[in-house]
Amino acid sequence: MASKDQPKQFIPLNIAILTVSDTRSLEDDKSGATLAERAMAAGHNLAAREIVTDDVEAIRAIIRRWIADDGVDAIITTGGTGFTGRDVTPEAIEPLFEKRMDGFSIAFHMMSYGKIGTSTIQSRATAGVAGATYIFCLPGSPGACRDGWDGILAAQLDYRTRPCNFVEIMPRLDEHLRRSKS
Repeated sequence: MASKDQPKQFIPLNIAILTVSDTRSLEDDKSGATLAERAMAAGHNLAAREIVTDDVEAIRAIIRRWIADDGVDAIITTGGTGFTGRDVTPEAIEPLFEKRMDGFSIAFHMMSYGKIGTSTIQSRATAGVAGATYIFCLPGSPGACRDGWDGILAAQLDYRTRPCNFVEIMPRLDEHLRRSKS
């Protein structure tokens, strides 16, 4: 089981949160608010928070901008991971991944199954790395955002988590880019 290495200092990350929805605004975006509140309560910085419609190119434009921004370490999206015609978040973001994080989806579904049973198969939660930026795509419900943050992201985005965490490998995420330049 994971544990915290208490002598290590917490390293705050700059996290951007994107809500994908045709119907929400910042005022009524409970899922985005849930993620922002939890990230900041953990000690992280909110680098950006936006809402975008369920449109592949509009989603990609924001994600690409954040990937290129040195002030963004991680991106968390909420919404658009279902199966309806307007659910296009994985289609928009997965082609941007340099490396997929298959274990995120597996862990999310394992945790979700314990709470909502077989309904978890209606989510296409996904994650990966692009341009040395972590990207996590969660379903659009506040409950799924709470579960994703509390059950996975809070620990993996905390440098003190043992035996390993995403923060400790951040300096090496772009090794392939640096290697190809030399």
